[in-house]
Amino acid sequence: MLKKINLVITLLIIIGIQLIPIDKPETNDDKSKDLITNNNIPEDIALMLKTSCYDCHSNQTVYPWYASVAPVSWLVIRDIKEGRKELNFSDWETYSKMDKAKLLNDILEEVEEAEMPMPIYFITHSDAKLSEQDRKALINWSETFAESLFE
Repeated sequence: MLKKINLVITLLIIIGIQLIPIDKPETNDDKSKDLITNNNIPEDIALMLKTSCYDCHSNQTVYPWYASVAPVSWLVIRDIKEGRKELNFSDWETYSKMDKAKLLNDILEEVEEAEMPMPIYFITHSDAKLSEQDRKALINWSETFAESLFE
């Protein structure tokens, strides 16, 4: 009997938290200030960025179904908000050259240390996992692109 009561209470809590409104970051297709649209990014690098970075670091987020199911949605929303706050590729052209250089250095460090993409992202986005070769290519691109900003 106690197990049934606990199950009912748990189900009511799960259903109840679905009613809590979530503040999903907006998405849009405005690419007027986007990194890839406004710069000559090699095709392989552009694909890596779109596949491995853009869901959290742009306004072009493709929300998976579980982004609407609490409490997982809270984590997804938090990660996207934090990601966009740190770097938003959709706003790339609004950054100063110095900010761009710093962001490119941050990309280099995060990719080099395998901090990004976040390992939890691979659970449902296995195609976002970067190979060692991909990592090296992104690192080299970040360095080269940062240097080109000041030529």
